[in-house]
Amino acid sequence: MLRFSKAVLQKVSFDKILFKKELKKSISWLKKEELMMLKIWCLATFGKHKDIILDTFENVI
Repeated sequence: MLRFSKAVLQKVSFDKILFKKELKKSISWLKKEELMMLKIWCLATFGKHKDIILDTFENVI
């Protein structure tokens, strides 16, 4: 599921609103141990969405 989430996020990264929506969905699907990997990957891959990523993960991890 982590691989699928990464693929979806890459496809929607052009739109901030869509990116946030899909990130929230991904967080709800993933296991707890996969969440930290997703957060690190998102921050490394989508620096332009850093504010969205940190805000979305704030209450999760």
